[in-house]
Formats: sequence, C-alpha cells, structure tokens
Amino acid sequence: MATYCLTVARLQMALGQGARRLHVSAAFSAKAKVPMSRFETTSYVNYEKLQSNIDIVRKRLNRPLTLSEKIVYGHLDDPHNQEIDRGRTYLRLRPDRVAMQDATAQMAMLQFISSGLARVAVPSTIHCDHLIEAQIGGSEDLARAKEVNQEVYNFLSSAGAKYGVGFWKPGSGIIHQIILENYAYPGVMLIGTDSHTPNGGGLGAICIGVGGADAVDVMAGIPWELKCPNVIGVKLTGSLSGWTSPKDIILKVAGILTVKGGTGAIVEYTGPGVDSISCTGMATICNMGAEIGATTSVFPYNHRMRTYLEKTGRGDIAALSDQYSDLLVPDQGCEYDQVIELNLDELKPHINGPFTPDLAHPVSEIGAVAKKNDWPLEVKVGLIGSCTNSSYEDMGRAASLAKQALDKGLKCKAQFTVTPGSEQIRATIERDGYSKILNDVGGVVLANACGPCIGQWDRRDVKKGEKNTIVTSFNRNFTARNDANPATHAFVTSPEIVTAMAIAGTLDFNPETDYLTTPSGEKFKLDPPNGDELPARDFDPGQDTYQQPPADGSSLRVDVSPQSNRLQLLDPFDKWQGGDLEELQVLIKVKGKCTTDHISAAGPWLKFRGHLDNISNNMLIGAVNIENDGVNSIKNQLTGEFGGVPDVARHYKANGLSWVVVGDDNYGEGSSREHAALEPRHLGGRAIIVKSFARIHETNLKKQGLLPLTFNDPADYDKIRPDDKITIKGLKGFTPGTPLTAVVKHSDGSKDSLQLNHTFNETQIEWFQAGSALNRMKAMQ
Repeated sequence: MATYCLTVARLQMALGQGARRLHVSAAFSAKAKVPMSRFETTSYVNYEKLQSNIDIVRKRLNRPLTLSEKIVYGHLDDPHNQEIDRGRTYLRLRPDRVAMQDATAQMAMLQFISSGLARVAVPSTIHCDHLIEAQIGGSEDLARAKEVNQEVYNFLSSAGAKYGVGFWKPGSGIIHQIILENYAYPGVMLIGTDSHTPNGGGLGAICIGVGGADAVDVMAGIPWELKCPNVIGVKLTGSLSGWTSPKDIILKVAGILTVKGGTGAIVEYTGPGVDSISCTGMATICNMGAEIGATTSVFPYNHRMRTYLEKTGRGDIAALSDQYSDLLVPDQGCEYDQVIELNLDELKPHINGPFTPDLAHPVSEIGAVAKKNDWPLEVKVGLIGSCTNSSYEDMGRAASLAKQALDKGLKCKAQFTVTPGSEQIRATIERDGYSKILNDVGGVVLANACGPCIGQWDRRDVKKGEKNTIVTSFNRNFTARNDANPATHAFVTSPEIVTAMAIAGTLDFNPETDYLTTPSGEKFKLDPPNGDELPARDFDPGQDTYQQPPADGSSLRVDVSPQSNRLQLLDPFDKWQGGDLEELQVLIKVKGKCTTDHISAAGPWLKFRGHLDNISNNMLIGAVNIENDGVNSIKNQLTGEFGGVPDVARHYKANGLSWVVVGDDNYGEGSSREHAALEPRHLGGRAIIVKSFARIHETNLKKQGLLPLTFNDPADYDKIRPDDKITIKGLKGFTPGTPLTAVVKHSDGSKDSLQLNHTFNETQIEWFQAGSALNRMKAMQ
C-alpha cells in the first residue's frame, strides 16, 4: 500500500447511459497495479519515499517541519547532502509533473524541441485557455478562436503527441481548474508555466509558477532549482459566514503584505478557521497568493479536501491521503518566519484596487474612498469567473443573489459576464440551472477560458481613454490589463460582491446595509449568498476535450513553417565572450511599477507567443520612461530622435550596441511569462539593473543568459541618467555572493562607480557563461 501510482490522463468508465470521464485514478501496489486503460500516462509517487526523505531532513535539521517544508524537502534530489537554509541556499528538486497553458507552452515546447530530447521525462500537459477572446458568448467565441488559432493549436497538439505531452483542447477550461479537478492532490509537487499555478495549494499540493525554461528542465529529467523558501504562516481562527468569502481572506492578506511581501516565501495557512473554508475556496486563496509575490501557498489536508477528491472521482487518493495524513499537515511546534493572524468572525467583505491588487478596502468604505479620489462610481461591467473564482460554489452563490433580484423584478444595471472555470463546471451549472439564472439576470456566459482576466476581451462599450469602473472576481487589476484601456479603474473582489454591484450598478453599494429598489418602488435588501460547496449529484463532465499522446511519437512530425508569423524555431543565444560588458547603453530608465504586463503585454500580443521576433515588438511598450513620463517613447542615443522602445533596441542591436534596462522596486511583478526575459535578450539586452526583482522574472532572466542585478544602495537608482553608458566589471571572477561593479559614464564625462548585487549560484553562472540555460543543457548531453 506504499507506492502510489497516479494516472494523469483519462479513464473511461461506463455509468448508466453514458461514459463518465475520470482523469486521475490511483493504484496502491508497485507489484500488482490496478489495470490501466489505454488512455493513460503513468507516473509514480511513493509516499514511503516522501516519508523517508522527510525523516532524513528532519533528523538533519533536528526540528519540526512546516507542511510546505515537508512537501518541498520530500522532493529533494539528494536529501542526505542538500544544504538547506531558508532564504539562502538553492534546492535541487524532483517535481512530479508539469503543466503549461497554451500561450506559454508555445515557447516551452519550442525550447524543448531545441534541446534535442526525444520525449518528456515526467507527466506533462498543455492546456488551451489563453487564446480565446471574449466577444459575443461561449460557443461563438470558441469557434472563432479555433479558426483564428488553428496553426498554433495544431502545433501544440502535434508537439504534444510527438514528445509525450497530454493536450487539453480549446474549450476544456482554465489550466488551474483542470489541475485542481484532475492532477493536484495532497503532497504532490507540480510546476506550471503560469503564475497562478499555486491554485493547487487548495488541495494540499505544492504547485509553483515558473517560466518555460524551468519547465524544460523538469521535462528533460534535470533536477529543478528553487531558492529555499522562507515560510509565512497565516493562522485563521473563527469561521466564514454571511457575505464574507474565501476571497476576502487573500484580499486582506494582500493588503497586509503588499505585492512584494511574500517574495521568496511560501504562505502556509493554519488554524481552526481552515475547516470553515471549502476546498475550492482554499484554492481561491492560494491562487491569488501570486499577487503578494509568494513562491506558492498551501493548506493542510482536511475533510474538505477529502470530500472534493471523492466528488471528482478520486476517492482512492483520499483514502491514501487519510493513511498518510501526518505527512500532509505541519509538525507540532514548527516555526514560521512570520505569522499573521486573522479572525474570520471579524473579517468583512473586501474590494481591492484600482490599478494594483494590494490596495485593500472594506466594501463598506469603498464608496467614500472612491468619491475622495474621484474614481467613477458607476459600475460599467461586473465580471465573475477566472481561475481564481469559477468553482461550482462560486457560481452557486452568485446565482443565489441573481435569483433574489429576479424574484423582485430586477436585472443587472451593469453589463455582467460569467466565465466557467472548466468544461465540467460549465456543464454542471447548466444542468443545475445556475447558467439560466445568471443569464436571465443579464449575464453572458463566456467560453471556458481566461478571457477578460488576461486582456482577451473585445470590449466595445467604452472608448480607449474613457474613465470608467469595472469590478471583477479576477486576481490582477494592473493598468490596462483587462481591456487595454489605461483609464479603466478595475477592482478585484468576490463573485458575490461583483454580482451585487452589477445588480446595483454602483461601486458604493454595500449589500450588507444598503437597499435595492424594485420596479414598483419597494425597498429590499439582498440576503447573504448561499450555494452548495459541491453538486448534490455528480459533476457532469461535459464534452470530451482531452487528447492522450501515443505511447511512441517518434515517427510523428511537428511542422513550423519558415513563413509563419506566429511560430518560429529558436536559434541559440550567443555565449559570454569572457570579459567585462563594456559601455552598455541605457535603453530606458523605468519609472515606478513595471510588471511583466508592462514588459511584454498580453491581450492582442498573445498571438505571437510562439514567434520570438514578432512578439519582441511589444518589449517594454508599457513601461514609463523617467525622462519624459511617456510610454513607448525613448531617445535613440545614436540618432538623437525619439522612438518606440523595441524600435530603438533593434537599431542599437543592428549597430552592435548592447544595452541595459534600469528599473525600480519589484521589477517583473505579475505573470510568469518568460517572454519578458526572452525579448530583451533577443533584442540585444545584457543586463537588467533594478532596486529589487519579483522571483519568477529574476529566474527567467538568468535562464536566458541575462544579468539580473540589484543596486546595493537603492538610492543609486537616482544616479543613473537616461543617456548613460554602463560597464559591468568583475565577470571574469563571477562567483556566488561576490558583488559586481558598475562604472557609470555620464554624457558630461563624469563617472560613478556602483556596487551591484546578484543571487547567482554556480549553476546559474554557468547558464550566463553558456549564453542560456538551454545552451548549457545541450552542451551537457
């Protein structure tokens, strides 16, 4: 009963009149496995091995372990000899599987193809959720996406078949909901090429967002590196009730920790309040942990997870989790680097924004704050769904409010959109009547995809530049993220509050205290939302959307046309030439917040995610130039003329002039998109020098052979002028822990010498010297 065999694709079981689809099953013996169907790819997770690794590490450290430490250290490549020091050492880990969404999978698979390997070494899947634009409604938008993106879908499907990667077709749903329904389970370690991969922490899993090059390492069977995380404990007491939802917990935590407060740490939730949260509610909280910069977030195994596993066809996994439950909760007496306590009895509904997900307000106060700041009070659109809040429970609670409004003769005053998280959720809420209620109140049910959450929204009700307010149950609300309009004030809250505000049509509506007016003039208050945690009947799986790769794909071919404007095979980056980097031109000195949305915008640019040269035309076009407070307007120091950032970078590259970007705090916050690192490398960048980095982006830069460096004194940022040239010295003696030096040459002939810090270890220095991690991998074969 020790070896746990997790099947990670599809089983078909005849139930009644049709076939019920299950995507995970478990067998409990390495010697006599449960018979496997021809639709499976199999991997092995041994809880006894996990226990053994944990015991080794616990004995070495001689202390109790947190839950996240148990799972992370339980996946060490060498538990006997691995140096373990929170916040300092780099761990070499063996994740159990990889998941990729279609926008990032293109570059990840192109890099895997470049590696020369024949097949992935761990179970891996591709999920088509990012390329479907919201315009009319679910079926119409999906049909259009299949036509527009046919070349990309064919590439991903054929690459998956050739290299052994499962393929979830467009319409399947959002990657993180699919993972929760099929692949996450207590104690697993999964990496995904999307920053909201931590969603799986709601099932007691360690799920970490990474760039494509990290995914390639794992798919190649190479130990994956992660800086040993600190651990932040969030102790929950009391219980959720009334209008307060799981989303309010993370909105509150985001307000406490800010967008960078969780950087380098895993957030671990504990305490008696945990049991008042549903499994999908826990996933919501872990999902949005990405907004505080956390490596990931996780909850301890409990009966809510067991129920969810059973309801999603994984009762055998639940039984095994019960058996090994001591592995899946923190040790008594374990210590956290920081502890936050929240009393859920006292927690009130929250709404965060605009323009940043950590600007937290109680719903009861947002109206007054909006008036004070001249934020538009009229809610133009309310949007529920996304990977953060699209569970059956979320949809049921929203529908309960919509039903109350309909019973009183009301419909939404604002536009209202609904995004199911998966085909299974879509089919089930349609069967159970939620979709009809949400539609009747004025909602439009969109495709099972990311849609407006990532900017895939053909919004036509306001003009670009028109000041307006939207409220969403999404996770991020950066400037122009949802609709490409920098004047849109986007607020993040729970699906319940979104629904209430869409009905009322105004931001200053507090459903706990305020009244609505019926067409007949009657005043009434909405009752608090309610909804079943899980469907009383089994989930309806909906349409068949999964493609299992063949056992042997070696004879298959993946075509990439040289004439394609959406796909492009990769050429290796050049190697380090062995000396200092002399007189790098400052391309742009970025002012203020610079997320990966600013560095490599999504929305309409998603179509070029498989073509590095074409997508590089969006490099840093959203970043603010400190020289003129403009976006995509920098001075070409060779011509004296102003131009777009990528245009000037291309001109420098064509003239043999390498360059550097200078930035502010938490540079690269946001999505895991490695294009934000690939594009600067492709266009001639050599280093990014900032006050501080977001975790994933810093790693992505290292993977592509760039130098992510930080000012030893943050005030040195002020010494850099937009027309400076910078020489980076000390590279011949480049070693871990030894700072580099920047000699800054100003146009007036004066110079400054600045100390630059880095977090490179020995392996990462080899990536830089080889030109990229991929170059280093190929050299080692």
